[in-house]
Amino acid sequence: MSGDKRYRRALVDTLIDRMNEPRRFIQVLTGPRQTGKTTALKQALMDVEIAHHYADIDATEAVNRDWLRAQWEIARALSAGRPALLVLDEIQNIPQWSRAVKALWDEDAWADRDLRVVLSGSSALLLQSGLSESLMGRFEVLRSPHWTLREMRDAFDYSLEDYLGYGGYPGAAALRGDDDRWLAYLNDAIIEATLSRDVLAVEAVRKPAVLRMLFQLGVSYSAQELSYRKMLGQLDDAGNTSTIAHYLNLLGRAGLLCGLQKYSQKLIRSRSSSPRLLAYDTSLVMAVKRAQPKDHLADPAQRGHIVESAVGAYLLGRSASEGFELFWWREGDLEVDYVLRKGDRSLALEVKSGRKKSTRGLPEFILRNPGARALTIGSPETPLEAFLMGEVELF
Repeated sequence: MSGDKRYRRALVDTLIDRMNEPRRFIQVLTGPRQTGKTTALKQALMDVEIAHHYADIDATEAVNRDWLRAQWEIARALSAGRPALLVLDEIQNIPQWSRAVKALWDEDAWADRDLRVVLSGSSALLLQSGLSESLMGRFEVLRSPHWTLREMRDAFDYSLEDYLGYGGYPGAAALRGDDDRWLAYLNDAIIEATLSRDVLAVEAVRKPAVLRMLFQLGVSYSAQELSYRKMLGQLDDAGNTSTIAHYLNLLGRAGLLCGLQKYSQKLIRSRSSSPRLLAYDTSLVMAVKRAQPKDHLADPAQRGHIVESAVGAYLLGRSASEGFELFWWREGDLEVDYVLRKGDRSLALEVKSGRKKSTRGLPEFILRNPGARALTIGSPETPLEAFLMGEVELF
């Protein structure tokens, strides 16, 4: 069940195109841990048409700004009179990397040197802080989200049931079926690594224990509304709602857990609403609950939440690359699972998951929001599998 190591995501072709372009912007590849960023970089470098130098910072001891300049000089030597490429993998491991990169990039601009630069990093948190500090106007972001059903099917022969249970982490695919090992890998190599090396490395995390408890609680309630008041009641020493909202933001930028805001025409009301919690991948739900995927999916109620979570996670992945906002909606006892907004267009999605719930929310939302479209996922017109395979247009 190891899959085809030659499988290439569409991201690889985008990387190749950007690497072969004339020097314009620093290309920044970011995304959750274990989503194949390094593999994508190496596959792209096999087909790139110019001389290049690749440096894996994660595999190097005692990296600092002097080490970074040395790598840059190696690439500059390749660019004497011709284009060249420098790829720095896991750049966030260099202290104050953004200022050093800015200085070196600007030196090349001043010298009219065609040295193209690609940076990558697992920590969206640390990368984002560095980009906003020093490199504004000098970079473009490429995202490596969790893998879709189509990608996991093409690479590892996943079925819909496999995908609902085991999710979209390619590194874990080889352990499909060996649930004890698979759960250990998810918890140790992905969840703990992300929390300890990415999220908790951010100085603003003053209560690490609360953040960990919030992650556990939030993933357990994936695809469900949970008010800030209820979260505070279940988290010891949580502080106030601002602390919870801030920690949810950190977990979201790390690709673990987010809180979807309620859809409203009034932005202030939307931001103050209770969030609908959503894990970025269904495998995180299994890992937190220590659940055997097959047994978990056999329970109709649990399966319903997993299906709704899978749809939401898929939409999160698409929203970043396609530029739409993702919400949920509820008024009284009327509810819509997901609402997408792109400019002046909106789309309301209801997920038929087998879980008992009212279906009156969708027509009411359309009535209250003239011009909005409606889609029922899991209906004969829009089967769940076709939707997760990317066969349904959103806008």
